[in-house]
Amino acid sequence: MSDAPCPGTAGIGERLAAVRARIVSSAARAGREPADVTLVAVSKTHPAQALREAIDAGVTALGENRVQEAMAKVVEVGRTPEWHLIGSLQTNKARQAVATFDVVQSVDRVELGRALSTHAVALGKRCRVLVQVNVTGKETQGGVSPDHLETLVHDLAILPGIDLNGLMCIAPDVVEVGGIEGTRPIFKLVSSRWRELTGFARNHGHAWHHLSMGMSGDFEVAVEEGATLVRVGRAIFGDRSK
Repeated sequence: MSDAPCPGTAGIGERLAAVRARIVSSAARAGREPADVTLVAVSKTHPAQALREAIDAGVTALGENRVQEAMAKVVEVGRTPEWHLIGSLQTNKARQAVATFDVVQSVDRVELGRALSTHAVALGKRCRVLVQVNVTGKETQGGVSPDHLETLVHDLAILPGIDLNGLMCIAPDVVEVGGIEGTRPIFKLVSSRWRELTGFARNHGHAWHHLSMGMSGDFEVAVEEGATLVRVGRAIFGDRSK
């Protein structure tokens, strides 16, 4: 693994280039094409100017945690980058989420799927979603348990206005699992579940082509284990502004 630059000593463009280089190296180790991995720059809490710098440096996808914050940023920055909701979503904000985001990565219950479906149909669009898997077992973290994943995917697959794009997970902090290699079994598990569900999802007309795994501390292992989307914030933008 290559060393990450200190976020405080480089500009956004330089940090972004370093992250991309690490993705290229990780993909090479796994015999994958780097172009098959999309970098989602996690811009939550960072100002619009920082987002513009990232876009100017080539970022094509931005990740936000909160609907209201993202709505304001879309007005300031524009719709040119693809906007991903990566934080938990309440059903009462489903309409705003459908109208604001290109992808909702954090669907973890059928009630939320139904709300997104209703508003997507009303807005005349198909909402692209990922099913979030809770791989830590912590109640404070969103996601469906691996044991109930198949049932949820089956329930979501029949909803109009929904396009299942794949799975998302948030691995435990590397310290909790004894270092970055401790995340590998987790990513392997989610990748395996993604493959198991591929036939069903695609047979029901869903794209099912994404596996969103890995963040600033562990994205290299995630790429090696099949991630097609990596969500990187601190290594690009530095520490959060609030």
